[in-house]
Amino acid sequence: MTLSPDRFAPMANAIRALSMDAVQAANSGHPGMPMGMADVATVLFAKFLKFDPADPQWADRDRFVLSAGHGSMLIYSLLHLTGYASPTMDDIRNFRKLGSPCAGHPENFLIPGVECTTGPLGQGLAMAVGMAMAERQLNATFGNDLVDHNTWVIAGDGCLMEGINHEAIGLAGNLKLGKLKVLWDDNKITIDGDTSLSTSEDIPARYRAAGWDVFDCDGHDYADIERALSEAAASDKPSLVACRTVIGKGAPNKQGGHDVHGAALGTDEVAAAREYLGWTSEPFEIPSAVLADWRSLGESGAKLHAAWEERLAVSAHAAEFKRRMAGELPNGDAIRKALTEWVEGDATVATRKASENWLNVLAPVVPEMIGGSADLTGSNNTKAKCQAPFTDDDYSGRYVYYGIREFGMAAAMNGMALHGGVIPYGGTFLIFSDYCRNAIRMAALQQTRSIYVMTHDSIGLGEDGPTHQPVEQVMSLRLIPNLNVFRPADAVETAECWNLALESAETPSVLALTRQNLPQLRKSGDMLSARGAYVLRSAEADRKVILIATGSEVELACKVRDELEGQGIGADVVSMPCMELFEAQDEAYKHEVLPHDPALLRVSIEAGATMGWERYTALSRNGGLNIGLDRFGASAPAKDLFARFGFTAEVIVPKILDKLSA
Repeated sequence: MTLSPDRFAPMANAIRALSMDAVQAANSGHPGMPMGMADVATVLFAKFLKFDPADPQWADRDRFVLSAGHGSMLIYSLLHLTGYASPTMDDIRNFRKLGSPCAGHPENFLIPGVECTTGPLGQGLAMAVGMAMAERQLNATFGNDLVDHNTWVIAGDGCLMEGINHEAIGLAGNLKLGKLKVLWDDNKITIDGDTSLSTSEDIPARYRAAGWDVFDCDGHDYADIERALSEAAASDKPSLVACRTVIGKGAPNKQGGHDVHGAALGTDEVAAAREYLGWTSEPFEIPSAVLADWRSLGESGAKLHAAWEERLAVSAHAAEFKRRMAGELPNGDAIRKALTEWVEGDATVATRKASENWLNVLAPVVPEMIGGSADLTGSNNTKAKCQAPFTDDDYSGRYVYYGIREFGMAAAMNGMALHGGVIPYGGTFLIFSDYCRNAIRMAALQQTRSIYVMTHDSIGLGEDGPTHQPVEQVMSLRLIPNLNVFRPADAVETAECWNLALESAETPSVLALTRQNLPQLRKSGDMLSARGAYVLRSAEADRKVILIATGSEVELACKVRDELEGQGIGADVVSMPCMELFEAQDEAYKHEVLPHDPALLRVSIEAGATMGWERYTALSRNGGLNIGLDRFGASAPAKDLFARFGFTAEVIVPKILDKLSA
């Protein structure tokens, strides 16, 4: 069914009514954006968006991203009106209330029709770049019959101000992602007031300079909206459509001002808006004819979906495509065999190099792995030999040169993971995880399989000095819920941690890797890293000490143990590559590794902040001992720095002896 534009006004007003009613009932929220963009959204869903409400996970659907996530009632209204199972009208009635999937900002894990969690401005747009990248890579792999869809974004002035926006549009323009279409809610209002208070930049010029096509329209003229969206849809470049709108359109006394941005309209203004719009229905009621028009929009999508299913059924690629989109890993026999050989080896390499070596095992047998680096490929060692560059000339490539865009890279990776069919990983220095941090947090919140390869993980970085030496970053990242932070001690643990990251379908991972060479400490054991911590060396003399270490400091812990054993003091060495996985173990195993014996002295050794280690050491003999670095580093060769800051057996052993004798 094709609707004529004269049917659009009541359909758009249904969005306005639901938005103002839900925000008013919650006495909290942002009615201005959904009311202002209601007309644009109506044309988009009626004329351009490919979707099937009966199957929100249809692989070849268009992705719709509400980057301006504060305007969440726009997407909740659209999903309900077009016939998605969620949200229900009761869900909308309970907008922003405990138990309702209609949270203050859209959350992908609550409602299947929400492609990504948005709210932190700019990240939705950056994730959409990743979705468009995934679409192009899968298209190059499986062809137009199975993969050929757009990614549509609604973004506001705030999204376009955020720094990540600059990173995202530069990447998209360079890659010529013509399937990416951004609809800019150009209402010239932020929370503080008119945008002129804070910006005077020529946004269309900036986008054009980045290689985008730019179009514009009157965001309340249905014919003009359709014209502009048609031009964007036909473009082979990423496109920005500047939609000139009035924020809070329909609220006669408040529209166009910042007061309507982030607060309920109030009962009087809601009543005035109903009269102004000619909307006579009660709150949360939609006239049957209007609802029927909305529900009819899914019919064309259902037909397109059915035709696609027929093509999939006869495709030679069907099995592989389904496997990838389901997020299932291929048969791992080759990986398991290679890992067995690694355990039997004797590699002395930096863990960043071990990571590269293992990538050369993984990448050929896990073709959905898409790597990259923020302009540090040669330092991060993130490119496998089999990976060609992902470029506008060859979207089949599996390695992305992100440029110096750490935040943009991390968010784009999240978009790729959410799109499905690919597993993204990307590298930078660990110190620059601070640039990526909110995207890493969003990966954890959204339960994506994003893998962040963070190298040069301590003062072992050396001569680049304290600006580049991470001190607090590892422990800080461990604070993020649903994030596995791996700091492997050698080549074997590095391979194991990579495998665990790949297997964690709903948990992102950080791999913190060394610049300096480390000896292979493990010669046996099957996937010991999977339990987060394990006894690497057992005491031979009467056990008095448990040394707990991560990464490069596990080698040091082994040296400390040997000196203690030489003095008749028994000491275990516990390697703890992942605190999060250790905490997930049952109490029996945790007590096996770290016995609850107050006579034992527990010592943590990690070249970083000590805060947090007390959870493992404080209840041990004399309050335990934490060896770390609670200050910034210095510029010098790594060996000199470790000596300067006390990361030597000669310094640590006397501290342990003092604790034992106290």
